[in-house]
Amino acid sequence: MPRIGVFVCWCGSNIGGVLDCPAIAQEAASFPGVVYSTEYKYVCSDPGQKLIVDAVKEHRLERVVVASCSPRLHEETFRQVLRRSGLNPYFFEMANLREHCSWVHPDTTVREQAQRKAVDLVRRAVAKAARLEPLFPGKIPVVRRCLVIGGGIAGIQTALDVADAGLEVLLVEREPTIGGNMVKLDKTFPTLDCSACISTPKMVAVAQHPNIRLYTYAQVEEVTGYIGNFKARIRQKARYVDHSKCNGCGTCWTRCPVTVPDDFNLGLGERGAIYIPFPQAVPNKPVIDLEHCRRSTRGKCGACAKLCPTGAIDYEQKDEFVDVEVGAIIVATGYGLFPWEKVYGEYGYGRFRDVITGLMFERMVNASGPTGGKIQRPSSGKEPKTVVFIQCVGSRDEARGKEYCSRFCCMYTAKHAHQILEKIPGSEVYVFYIDVRTFGKGYEEFYRRVRDEGAVYIRGRVSKVYQDGSKLIVRGADTLLGEQVEIAADMVVLATGAVPAAGAADVARMIGIPQDKDGFFQEAHPKLRPVETHTGGVYLAGTCQGPKDIPDTVSQASGAAAKVCGLLLRDELETNPLVSKVNEALCTGCLACQPVCPYRAIQPVTITERLPGQPPRERVVARVNEGLCQGCGACTVACRAGAIDLKGFTNKQLIAEVDALCL
Repeated sequence: MPRIGVFVCWCGSNIGGVLDCPAIAQEAASFPGVVYSTEYKYVCSDPGQKLIVDAVKEHRLERVVVASCSPRLHEETFRQVLRRSGLNPYFFEMANLREHCSWVHPDTTVREQAQRKAVDLVRRAVAKAARLEPLFPGKIPVVRRCLVIGGGIAGIQTALDVADAGLEVLLVEREPTIGGNMVKLDKTFPTLDCSACISTPKMVAVAQHPNIRLYTYAQVEEVTGYIGNFKARIRQKARYVDHSKCNGCGTCWTRCPVTVPDDFNLGLGERGAIYIPFPQAVPNKPVIDLEHCRRSTRGKCGACAKLCPTGAIDYEQKDEFVDVEVGAIIVATGYGLFPWEKVYGEYGYGRFRDVITGLMFERMVNASGPTGGKIQRPSSGKEPKTVVFIQCVGSRDEARGKEYCSRFCCMYTAKHAHQILEKIPGSEVYVFYIDVRTFGKGYEEFYRRVRDEGAVYIRGRVSKVYQDGSKLIVRGADTLLGEQVEIAADMVVLATGAVPAAGAADVARMIGIPQDKDGFFQEAHPKLRPVETHTGGVYLAGTCQGPKDIPDTVSQASGAAAKVCGLLLRDELETNPLVSKVNEALCTGCLACQPVCPYRAIQPVTITERLPGQPPRERVVARVNEGLCQGCGACTVACRAGAIDLKGFTNKQLIAEVDALCL
């Protein structure tokens, strides 16, 4: 039996305010194998850690149990303490008295039961500690290259930060240009800076950076491998324009006879079949929309090929695949907007042209937009004098299954209200809202400024929008005054909430990232690991993780870049030893473990078995890739033959815990 030491933490009043910590330590001293037991106010503090180091030396401890808070918070802290003490860091076990006991049993009427539960939790930890085995991390080489998926402001910022650290970056964007949603904006709140003036220099910097390889009009098709050693396949979609020959002169797209709705301008304008999305696009070279190209649909035209002075048009171009190796992946796929037209039929989508979204308004008010920056009614081209904004369209709406706040809608509505009042003298602006949330620096001041300028805020939801002649009648409720409201508007602008970008679920499955209930990518820990995922080497940046404004997006992007630099600037990585292991002698090769592994860490291998007196025979067994395995343990319970054990949580250790609790 190894010599075990127990250290009970008060955690201030978090644990000590409910439980009798000295009594727990005293009772733990009688458990089998325990040769030293004590309590301390804050075991995680510097004096508390020194207490453990000194006790290990003085009492010749071989295993350590700390009864305190969540292992998620301080397990690594105490493992490093054991390392400094000269013990294997995996000779450590933790009992969670805070989350599992004191926080869930604060009622004074159950103090006695809570005390008994706390003692049992420590007894369980001691029983497991007695059966802990030394574990040692492995070493794997690192590919010093990073893959960034998504070319919005988050992807741009993180790519530049990683590239500036001297590392190679592959930036993949599915659209013909980088820039994402930010380049569609006119001004940014609360300072009203020109959005293009901020984002365009960064876009150009990406294209010119010697450490960044840019793939636009492309997508990641497949990802395999593990932290430090990923393999990705990138599909470069055919542009039907040879960008190595094209000089971006513009002859082709200005002469194209085809006109189709412009998706960059959300259908408010038109573009040709060969086009660049907007004047500052990067790269500033066109692609051909083959679905609408007359040469493709009718076998005629070819005007762009005839007029191109460099012979860059190539109608026979095919998709190409590029296989790359990277050490880390940053996912920055951004967000989409709530499909209100499919859900909010009462707002008149498809029937009333003057009902638009906030992003459509951004394109309208933008100087490079379809109206040259003039605010016009889409139905008539006339200037609207009365504009109604409806907030929380697809946010904070339990009936539509969207309970979360999209965070930036309140502020962009305030910005739009300001722009109307500034550009259209004598105009009237009404805003229907639930609550106004102004959480950022200078946001509250900007909101108050807009109200002082004349914007009328009405607390309540809109029940219906309908046409009456040339006007849109907006019917809603003013919950502050307790009365119905009807406003005859020239234009209605919907503040549509943020949703995960199209294809986010496919990216999640491909890389192995969990999604939260709303479909956004799930971080490893909301406070301590906000840019990491449960898949080692994969990081999140921007609104793919949840709605956020531009400053928060850029901050998180730089945070993800810092994590990647810390990872890739090493020569080799230590692997987590708490991984599954297959006893190949027991494995039957059924592979029931493979489909339950969320990290795709289990693969079949063929081994040659040699038994005494029998000829060699080949059979299939499961094998765990320790670089991919995250130690979740799903495979251990799926194994029908009981051939898989999880290091640090073996069957013998778990049975010992159960036996201790059943005493």
